[in-house]
Amino acid sequence: MDKHIIDSAKRCLQCRDPRCSAGCPVATPIKEAIQLLLSSQVEQAGNLLFSNNPLSLVCSYICHQENQCEGHCVLGRKGMPIQVSAIERYISDFYLSLFTPIPSQKSKGKIAVIGSGPAGIVVAFLLAAKDYDVTIFEGYDRIGGILRYGIPEFRLPKNILDRIAKMLVAAGVTIRPNTTIGTSIVVDELFRDGFDAVFMGTGVWRPLKLNIKGESLGHVHYAIDYLKNPNVYNLGRRVMVIGAGNVAMDVARSALRHGSREATIICRRGESSISARASEVEFAKIDGVMFEFNKIAVEITEQGVLLADSTVRSAEDGAEILEAVSGTEQLHEADSVIIAISQGPRALIVSSTEGIHVKEGGLVVTDGAGHTTRDGVFASGDVVTGAKTVVEAVKVSRLVAEAIDEYVSGKRPIKEPLLSP
Repeated sequence: MDKHIIDSAKRCLQCRDPRCSAGCPVATPIKEAIQLLLSSQVEQAGNLLFSNNPLSLVCSYICHQENQCEGHCVLGRKGMPIQVSAIERYISDFYLSLFTPIPSQKSKGKIAVIGSGPAGIVVAFLLAAKDYDVTIFEGYDRIGGILRYGIPEFRLPKNILDRIAKMLVAAGVTIRPNTTIGTSIVVDELFRDGFDAVFMGTGVWRPLKLNIKGESLGHVHYAIDYLKNPNVYNLGRRVMVIGAGNVAMDVARSALRHGSREATIICRRGESSISARASEVEFAKIDGVMFEFNKIAVEITEQGVLLADSTVRSAEDGAEILEAVSGTEQLHEADSVIIAISQGPRALIVSSTEGIHVKEGGLVVTDGAGHTTRDGVFASGDVVTGAKTVVEAVKVSRLVAEAIDEYVSGKRPIKEPLLSP
């Protein structure tokens, strides 16, 4: 164990009302976990964290701790907060090395989980623990969804997802890879084949477009596609990334790690308006990523991107409208251009299933417990909220797992035990 983890744990004040837990969307029991850690009960600490959040180890790597647990630590007011992420990572990693799930008895009903991103993994774990027969249908060859195919290795080691996959199988979950629901198999066929409920955790994989001239050229790519496998791309020496979120930072830093010598991020507004985490921006700068602020891409050419100065004007209703300043266009040369302005959901399931209503942008309509407008179909995660954090998906998916349990339990009366002869 790194000494700083012990030192940080010993600094914990064991507050009566721990603000660190209050600042966490899933109320991670940090105080209790630290108590157990310092009492040489690491396995018990890991069980506590895992029971609260099956993706505790993942969250220790990619959560916005500065705005959540660590950001709420009272010690951070005048000094250094407790390094919750490092402590949680050590405990959770240790626990995953020891944990052997109790296999599901598969006695309470059949559940189809579509997608194995954060929401799907959490729902599968929780329902398997309640003795459901759970099958995950994953469109790609390995589980993880956005965790595997949208977050670079340098931010989240993929072997964590491989370990989670083994745990799911040990828990009795069936994983069916390379199976896209909405094409060869549709939701109605899942119900036909005996599934009592269907959970949609399909995420957001449809890149949003700029809708400008040149977007279809061969050297133009979308961030969500590039991050699936950067190794297959030859971006050249100079790369321009259009967008200012965490994904844009991941793309630019990945490009520099895969052969490009220059990576520039194009921001429509000033530096203070960047939506990416401050720490991710700092890491990008450390890696050598450059920034162009207050610029709008108006056209993509074979030579690069035509950028214009941006300005804000007020509409009649008071809303701010960002637009390009005519006459300020200049060509910024680039070998490749990557568009990173967010994603929306694909329509495969909705278009092949009657009764599932969506909002503007294609997001699935649900109530607070994940019920969609189609009986027996539930959803949570990015396909409902748009691109959000992993821990927010965990929070809602725990509620949805409970709702699915209540739905199926009410639909399927408990069978009377067989009488002995």
